[in-house]
Amino acid sequence: MPSLNANGIRIAFDTAGDPKSVPLLLINGLGLQLSAWPDEFVDGLADLGFYVIRFDNRDCGLSTKFEHAGTPSLAMAWLRTKLRLPLRAPYSLEDMADDAIGVLSALGVARAHVVGVSMGGMIAQLMAAKFPSRVLSLTSIMSSSGRRGLPGPAPAVRRALVRRPGSDGDVDAMIEHGVQLLRALSSPAYPTAEKHLRRRVARALRRNCCPGGVARQMLAVTACGDRTPQLRTVVAPSLVIHGAADPLVPLACGVDTARAIPGARLEVIEGMGHDLPVQLMERLLALIDAHAHGKMAPDSTPRLFVKQ
Repeated sequence: MPSLNANGIRIAFDTAGDPKSVPLLLINGLGLQLSAWPDEFVDGLADLGFYVIRFDNRDCGLSTKFEHAGTPSLAMAWLRTKLRLPLRAPYSLEDMADDAIGVLSALGVARAHVVGVSMGGMIAQLMAAKFPSRVLSLTSIMSSSGRRGLPGPAPAVRRALVRRPGSDGDVDAMIEHGVQLLRALSSPAYPTAEKHLRRRVARALRRNCCPGGVARQMLAVTACGDRTPQLRTVVAPSLVIHGAADPLVPLACGVDTARAIPGARLEVIEGMGHDLPVQLMERLLALIDAHAHGKMAPDSTPRLFVKQ
C-alpha cells in the first residue's frame, strides 16, 4: 500500500482511474479504513471518468497512529459536553481536514471534488469552508452540522456502540461484534447478506485494528461542536445525501446541514440507513456524477428517492 507525508504525518492512500481525469477525493467515516469503500462505488466513480483518491484518516488503517495520546474516556467526554465544559482532544477535525488537503498537495492535485461520509462528511465540510479554492464541489453523505440540539443515535445503536466485543484478542468475538454493529447501522430497505458483513469485518481486522484510534477520532468529533458558522461560508456547489432511516445520524442532521450551506441541495433516500448498500450504488453514483458536472440545480428542497 503506497503512503505519503502530509501535514507532518504518514498517510496511506490508494487511487483508481486515470490520473489525467478530474480528481475526486473520498473521505471515510469514524474508524473506517480506505478499504471500507465498496469496490462497486470506487470502480463506478472511475468508470464515470473520475480520478478517485482515497486514504486512511489519521489514527486509522495504515496511517500514523496517536497511541502516545492514550485512549480517552468517551463517557467523561460526553459528560463534559453536557455540562458545557472545555473538551481537549489530541487532534481536531480541522487537523484532519488539513490532512486531506495535504494528501491532495502531495499528489500534485490543485482542486478536487470532495465526497465524505459520516465523520468524513464533517471533514469535507471543513475542507470546503477552510480551503474554498481547493474544493470543486462538496458532497456530504449521512453527516451532520454538529449543531447542539440535533437528535442522536437510536437506543439500539447506542448499545451497539458501547458494547465490548468480549475478551481481548478473540478474533471471532471481534468479528461478531463488528457484524452486530454493521447490522444495527444498515439500511432496512436494502439489507446486506450476513456473509458479506462478516467478510467486510474480517477484511478490516486483517488490515488493521486500532480501537484507541476510533476513540480519539470520536473525541475529535465531539470536541468540534457546531460547524454552522463555517458551513455558512461554503461557496462550493454542495450536495447533501441522507438516508431517511439513518439510525446513527438521524435525517434531521442532514436537513440541518443542507439548510446551513448556501444553495445546497438535499437528497433524501427512503429506506437508507447509515451505510452504502450495493442496491443504492447506481443511484448514489448518478447523484455524485450529476452534481460534479453541474447538472443539478441548486435547491434545498428534498428530492425523495423511493424504493420501487
